[in-house]
Amino acid sequence: MTEMTTGAAQDLLSTLKKTDKMPVMFVGHGSPMNAIGDNEYRRNWQAQGAEFGSKYPMPQLILCISAHWLTEGWWLTGMDKPKTIHDFGGFPQELFDQQYPAPGAPAAAREISRFVRQRASAPLGLDLQAWGLDHGNWSVLKPMFPEAGIPVVQLSMDYGRPPADHYALAQQLKGLRQRGVLIVGSGNIVHNLRQIQRGAAGSQAYDWALEFDQTIGGYLQQGNLDSLQHFQKLGQLARMAHPTHEHFLPLLYAAGAADAKEPPQFFNTSFQMGSVSMRSVLWA
Repeated sequence: MTEMTTGAAQDLLSTLKKTDKMPVMFVGHGSPMNAIGDNEYRRNWQAQGAEFGSKYPMPQLILCISAHWLTEGWWLTGMDKPKTIHDFGGFPQELFDQQYPAPGAPAAAREISRFVRQRASAPLGLDLQAWGLDHGNWSVLKPMFPEAGIPVVQLSMDYGRPPADHYALAQQLKGLRQRGVLIVGSGNIVHNLRQIQRGAAGSQAYDWALEFDQTIGGYLQQGNLDSLQHFQKLGQLARMAHPTHEHFLPLLYAAGAADAKEPPQFFNTSFQMGSVSMRSVLWA
């Protein structure tokens, strides 16, 4: 896969105006309850959203990659009105009542799919009804952009493909940042629900969780983004941090769309329940 050039991006999405380079973001989303509670994570999401339209251009489109849409092959939501998906159980009714009625962007989804199909061995299909916006998506976008006026397209992840393929696909999409598209990966740098400790403070975490989080944070800080796709070489440390690695993959999409020379800005650097890293990063 090759990186999308600025010129190709201009041809790709002629309906989107050329802008200053948009930021790209990875958000640790953690528990769905973060979306409705008065907590530091939600407050920081709100603060990040407030930067758009002042410090950064307002997005014309949001392309979100969530840990919670795993498919065979890659798919883009292609409907006009993506539904709000409550893909969890055992939570208060207030959480199930949450809606995020952001519009879709069928034309943009078709053009993104067409462009990748022309240049890669892994085409992006269009999903017209099966999916929508899952909680990895709306739980962070709703605090950031509560008016739900910005069109949102969600990209699935082919869990059967190696991490390097996910990273390469993200590099294909990098040029979208210069057409007003905010790329958001939503997962967690450490995510082991088998080891959670309810009631643990944000400063408390297992030694292996801290080590993995700090190792990945070091790669990000140093601009060593290519190393992220090889995280499994960390062996047992990686297996403890991710018994299954769907929550790590969205980081590859954000990092693949970033530039190694862009300084990362970290926020929400604490842990939930001892084994879920909430570390988030914005490149701008």
